[in-house]
Amino acid sequence: MAPGDNLTMPKHTTPPADLQFEDEFIAGVKNIFEEMIVFNRMLGLKITQISPTQVKARIDMRNELVGHYAYNRIHGGVISAGLDAMGGLAVMAALGARHMDESPQHRLQRFAKLGTIDLRIDYLRPGIGEWFELRAEVMRLGSRVASTRMEFLGADGKLLSTGSGAYIVS
Repeated sequence: MAPGDNLTMPKHTTPPADLQFEDEFIAGVKNIFEEMIVFNRMLGLKITQISPTQVKARIDMRNELVGHYAYNRIHGGVISAGLDAMGGLAVMAALGARHMDESPQHRLQRFAKLGTIDLRIDYLRPGIGEWFELRAEVMRLGSRVASTRMEFLGADGKLLSTGSGAYIVS
């Protein structure tokens, strides 16, 4: 499927595996996520992959993110905020895929209504490392609420924290 082809997905289906976003949409999502959401910029969140079914990002460890000075461990609030942001990013991607019949700019405007309803984080291991990978996917995208699952991994690929969230989409 080529970018720009008309595709209207039913409200509760998974996007086709070969669906690809237009460069304009990806650039717009990155601008919103990495620049316009100032807190994400402060955290240093950088998108590394965006697809209709999964998103990935990275946070490089910096002194400003330390939560435990003796172990140089990342603050739990950074993990929580990062996973919350990733849940929202996954919903952005899923919404973008659902409305491929609209222009990229119109799909980007849909994100103004997006907000967190509920968030759960499980801290499994200490967050120690030079950088961290964050992943998220949408489990269900309804007409009003989306449910997500998120992961926070160390540079060695070990799972450090998991999360689940619910987001308002309308």
